[in-house]
Amino acid sequence: MENQPYRIFGVELSPYSVKVRSYFRYKEIPHEWIVRGPAEMETFQRYAKLPLIPLVVTPEDTGLQDSTPIIEEMEKRFPEPSIHPIDPVSRFVSTLIEEFGDEWGNKWMFHFRWAREVDQWSAARRLGTIMAPGVSGDALEAVAGGIRDRMVDRVWFVGSSTETAPIIERTFVRGLEILGEHLANRPYLFGSRPAFGDFGLWGQLYNAWTDPTCGELIRNQAPSIEAWVERMLTPKIEGEFEDWDALSPTLTPFLQELIGAHFLPWSDANAKALASHQEHFQVELAGQSYEQKPQKYHARSLSKLRQSYAEFPEKDVLNPVLEGSGCLAWLS
Repeated sequence: MENQPYRIFGVELSPYSVKVRSYFRYKEIPHEWIVRGPAEMETFQRYAKLPLIPLVVTPEDTGLQDSTPIIEEMEKRFPEPSIHPIDPVSRFVSTLIEEFGDEWGNKWMFHFRWAREVDQWSAARRLGTIMAPGVSGDALEAVAGGIRDRMVDRVWFVGSSTETAPIIERTFVRGLEILGEHLANRPYLFGSRPAFGDFGLWGQLYNAWTDPTCGELIRNQAPSIEAWVERMLTPKIEGEFEDWDALSPTLTPFLQELIGAHFLPWSDANAKALASHQEHFQVELAGQSYEQKPQKYHARSLSKLRQSYAEFPEKDVLNPVLEGSGCLAWLS
């Protein structure tokens, strides 16, 4: 079994699935990409503890789930080339951006995908061809319609609502502005090779790019992001990581405006709401009220992020950056 390739069960419309696939491609780890459709459901259920993709089946015939732990486990098995910058500040900021991508970036992708009819039908039809392979015409439209109805009713899961839509969409547009400038003169977020943060954020933006509304925004407003999105499909080493001093001028605004002013305050409020068994919580983000049902999974990942900060050995150089960007108080 040890000579068998890894198997990745996922779908193209899953940001976490393509995130893992991009990582495997970068590391050149032998693998098979298996679309989790009806034909593969029995095999999937044999290894999966949760009904979530991606699922990675190892050559030892064990299942791994959850994109971040999958990458962390594979990084132990295949440590080179490392996805963690040597510079301590860059290394921790990369971890922050990976977490931001998984959680707030998912708000961007999921909200836009199911907020407008043009995006709803685009995604629903693509999902329909996976769930009902070989179906076309009116039958496909019926399948797509059922998917659309179910998914539109689930946008609350990421905190998307009529009231929160302006915050989600404003931060997306601002994120494009910041990242567009940052990526104008470098191939990846942390220099000339992909980092942990690239994979986490890319999975969401790649999926957003495949949808009509976000795809048009990215093409029209941020051609450097579109180039990065395409590059990350099969990322390669093109040079070295950059130190924080080189990254700071264009990446600090992302830390300040999106992570320090939105993501981490929201994360903290979400965790407190779960701890006090609230059905809804409200938090002020950059002067605007934001309300949603708590997200159970994210409280665990915030706890892990705080643990990573607590164990970080080079706080003397990291803390001034975190404090100046409004992040430190939420991590301590």
